[in-house]
Amino acid sequence: MHIEKVNVVGFRLLEDAQIMFEPDSTVIVGRNNSGKTSLTDLFDRFLGDDARKFRLEDFSAGVRPKFMEAKALMDGGAAGDAVLAILPRISLTLTVRYAKNEKYGPLAPFVIDLDENTTTAIVSIEFAPSLNGLHALFDHPEKDGDGDDMHWFYKCLRDTVTKVYSIKLSAIDPTDLTNRREFDNLSQLSQLIQCNFIRAQRTLDHSKQGETEVIGKLLGGLYKTATSPTAAQSDKLLADELKKQVVAIEKDIQITFDQMVKGLLPALQAFGFPSLNDTELLPETSLNVESLLSGHTHIFYAGTHGVNLPEGYNGLGTRNLIYMLLELEAFHKGFRARPVSAGIHVIFIEEPEAHLHPQMQEVFISQLSSAIAALSKRYPEEAVWQVQFIVSTHASHVANTVNFEAIRYFLSTSEDGGTRQTKIKDFRKGLEKISPEDQAFLQQYMTLTKCDLYFADKAILIEGTTERLLMPRICKLIDKTLADEVKLGRQYITTIEVGGAYAEKFYVLLDFLELKSLFITDLDAVYLDESDPKKKKRWKKCPVSEGSRTSNVGIKGWFNVPEGEQISLEALAAKTADDKERGFCRIAYQIPEEGSNACARSYEDAFILANPIIFPIPADQDAGLYAWDEAQDMGKTETALLYAMREGDWNVPLYIKEGLKWLSEPPPAPAPPPPLDPAAPVDAVELA
Repeated sequence: MHIEKVNVVGFRLLEDAQIMFEPDSTVIVGRNNSGKTSLTDLFDRFLGDDARKFRLEDFSAGVRPKFMEAKALMDGGAAGDAVLAILPRISLTLTVRYAKNEKYGPLAPFVIDLDENTTTAIVSIEFAPSLNGLHALFDHPEKDGDGDDMHWFYKCLRDTVTKVYSIKLSAIDPTDLTNRREFDNLSQLSQLIQCNFIRAQRTLDHSKQGETEVIGKLLGGLYKTATSPTAAQSDKLLADELKKQVVAIEKDIQITFDQMVKGLLPALQAFGFPSLNDTELLPETSLNVESLLSGHTHIFYAGTHGVNLPEGYNGLGTRNLIYMLLELEAFHKGFRARPVSAGIHVIFIEEPEAHLHPQMQEVFISQLSSAIAALSKRYPEEAVWQVQFIVSTHASHVANTVNFEAIRYFLSTSEDGGTRQTKIKDFRKGLEKISPEDQAFLQQYMTLTKCDLYFADKAILIEGTTERLLMPRICKLIDKTLADEVKLGRQYITTIEVGGAYAEKFYVLLDFLELKSLFITDLDAVYLDESDPKKKKRWKKCPVSEGSRTSNVGIKGWFNVPEGEQISLEALAAKTADDKERGFCRIAYQIPEEGSNACARSYEDAFILANPIIFPIPADQDAGLYAWDEAQDMGKTETALLYAMREGDWNVPLYIKEGLKWLSEPPPAPAPPPPLDPAAPVDAVELA
């Protein structure tokens, strides 16, 4: 069994979100402050070992006004049930998938339907109010002074909400949503699901304050697990042997060491208090194995000449990887040592890429499966460890190596009033419009290149080397003409070299990501060469004034030109700015400079036409033909490097200038997510 679907309502940016979990590894990507940590925190609040209390600030900004609506209802004399119904709640609804022939085990209390063909169970966990505490929720003291009423209301509510709200657990019948079973406590939940966390904040840098020998500290936890009654026999034997050794040392200490310690203690009789005459202090030193391991046992790395290196002397990447592997070992032993094995084991790993070099990042997800197999081999008499990993990352090297269907893209959106919430995009469902062949290409391309589409604010897609080398300089020049709040340099804009022939494959992906993107390409004018009747007619590149159509596949794909048909240069010249925009994307190709009729074919001749001071055009020559001829002698890389490092300003070609100004503006409002039904049947998809 495994968690198949998660619905979150009312928690921070996750106001109304749904996310599908893969049976093995799910990778969460997205920009900063898009809600990735919120998902981990919510699971920690409900399912973690050291569950923290919720606060008023944990309620989503979009649902928080419901507190005031409920207060107004109560003041108006409404019934308690009506007030209770409108109050916001923080909920986590889990859809669990199980096999027909599978033993229910700890899932049994949550299976309340009578349909033998149903293979899902729904678990609902809520931070919700109780009816008998409603008056306490709004029992606020009188406002002191003339401050804002709303501010005072929420300030008081911060103290009362934790008194009225509590965590409630129930099972929902997937065949009848009105049929619920309430549980008096959370013990059934902890028996069903074991949830562990490897947090992003792992103190490994010995140059900063905090615990430096974190790997050594894990030994104490491993020993504690090994001594539990239900631990594996091999672990128990090792723990017992450790304890015997410590007991032997302890006896020796009590004979000699304690006598010496006694000499440090004063004789109480010397203080002259009669009541202390018969009182004597005797020291007795006892050793705790767990404390010895966690506080006094240090990890060293083997060195030369008999000099072993302390834990802090190794590289941060190696220490981070060892730390995560030992944490997985501890979680695994804890799972095996439970009196009753949990039906579901979920492990959240935040930012595994910390301190790891790119090659280690690329293999991290695939190595998780190898780690599971290696740990399970130690228990051949038991079932293979079944665990779901939820990995959140900011590293393209981690995300790009994962199959699309395992990616969940967190997108933070803003409503008209400025309220932000997260929309979760499921790649398994969202890329149906991309053929399997194109998906394979995109997967391979994003793996082989530095592609930050998942984490960027905006994107620029370019064709070749010239634009790639010049783009940083071009953006700086354009920024001189833009207001401070929309300068390109203040936004995280990734530049991707895709080539004109492959740009079309990115269109659907960019629309799915709702990522504002600019595709800069070349007009690529061609004419039909019929000069030699003995040779086959061929389309040849030429100046725009002599061409009839474009050979650019990306432009044809943008304007949905049917396969086998063409689009003329005249039709492209007539396209308006609106024609060049589509959803979150825009295309930019060569157009005449202001006050000129000459149009360039490529970036090089467009650069010449935009900079007549650098490239004076003879009065007796056609500007377009002159620029075309001059561009033939310009090496792409050499020209790009020359003007990328040129101190003086130069003019950015108009088609790029218009496109970048469009890109600098805020993106259009994302489409609102559809309302979610927590218990709606899962789409029929094949789960690996």
